[in-house]
Amino acid sequence: MAQKTPRPNILFIMDDQHRFDYLGSAGAGFVRTPNLDRLAERGVRFTQCTTNCAVCAPSRIALATGLQPSRLGCVDNSCFLPRSVPTYYQRLRDHGYRVGCIGKLDLAKPDGYNGRYGDRPCVYGWGFTHPEECEGKMHAGSSPTPIGPYTHYLQERGLLQAFYEDYRDRSAKGWINGASHDSVLPTDAFEDTYIGRRAAEWIESIPDDFPWHLFVSFVGPHDPFDPPSEYGNRYRNANMPEAVQDSMTGKAAWVGKRVIDIEPEEVAVTRRQYCGAIELIDDGVGLILNALKRRGMLENTYIIFSSDHGEMLGDHGLYTKSVAYEPSLRVPLIVAGPEIEGGRVSDALVELIDINPTICELADVPPLENIDALSVSPILRSEAIGHRTETVSAIRNFRCIRTETHKLIQNYNDLVELYELESDPDELYNIADTQPKLARDLSQCLTQRFK
Repeated sequence: MAQKTPRPNILFIMDDQHRFDYLGSAGAGFVRTPNLDRLAERGVRFTQCTTNCAVCAPSRIALATGLQPSRLGCVDNSCFLPRSVPTYYQRLRDHGYRVGCIGKLDLAKPDGYNGRYGDRPCVYGWGFTHPEECEGKMHAGSSPTPIGPYTHYLQERGLLQAFYEDYRDRSAKGWINGASHDSVLPTDAFEDTYIGRRAAEWIESIPDDFPWHLFVSFVGPHDPFDPPSEYGNRYRNANMPEAVQDSMTGKAAWVGKRVIDIEPEEVAVTRRQYCGAIELIDDGVGLILNALKRRGMLENTYIIFSSDHGEMLGDHGLYTKSVAYEPSLRVPLIVAGPEIEGGRVSDALVELIDINPTICELADVPPLENIDALSVSPILRSEAIGHRTETVSAIRNFRCIRTETHKLIQNYNDLVELYELESDPDELYNIADTQPKLARDLSQCLTQRFK
């Protein structure tokens, strides 16, 4: 009798606030991402993946459930994953998978204590069998006493007080302008180093008698932009792309109020620090992939890389996320693994939640019922080129729709924005008033998507 092919493992690597265009494989020669670039060579890189909500918790709750976050009333960081809503983590667990996590989850963000070992009881309820839920960056730096596994680690090394005081000082400066200096921590104690190391250890020690899904969630390159000096030094005087300059004419009033008065050289500093944080994460990805190779699991593991949302990084005078412009809305997405033809680039319109049923299909597990997400497996199998005709996203201040050529933003109690993305990729010229029919048509489509 022929031996049955073992069920594949699923490794999902996510980082936090990584904009779509800061990857070497995306043409960004100013940042070094060799491990992620090799992953792109082995699989499919999607160029048009948008988040369903440009802020952490709703984006991650949507990914877990396959639902538009607004369907769950989740439009800001104050939300919880409802206990009554199933997750794909549960689905994999219930079909024979060990389900692990190392890093940030943000499925119950208002609850500030993660447990000594990152294994608070609710994490098992979400579907994880092997959890180590770490604190996010600002979360970790918010308390002088330990609130999760990473801050316990810092306390054991005598580093927590210095880390807390550093983040308190950065917070007082507003996190960005004048607060983008190197970490006070050595490289080996920096949180993304810790997460990469713990993920590699998980892979090296997990038994191989059941298939596994590991969700590795790095906390950078999220602000504050504070790589360890070892990585900051690599970009100290590097040339960076200039930020998009914008008069903010035609933009919503609430967006204009978020503009930061920051000098061009300080913008360059933030971008250099951001790149240093990304390279450190890339090294962590390399550590994880090497662990897979040592276990002989590389050929039977699907590997996915993405981010929860992007980062404006000074474009339009804006920082962080929570707006509908491309650097905030679009995220990297790479999928590689068994029988996926490598070296391909897909321009198909994809939503971040589409990873949910894709993982279920790759694992040969029934997807969740009645979800909004659509599997991209036909593209991975080279059976399709297109995917969606539009993508949508919503947060407390707006909802938007993006097609291959245009983007419409409905700002609540404010003006409508419409951009022609081919001729105006920087979204400088609002054409809603000059293209009223197109604005109406896209508004109708947006309404249909959220019914």
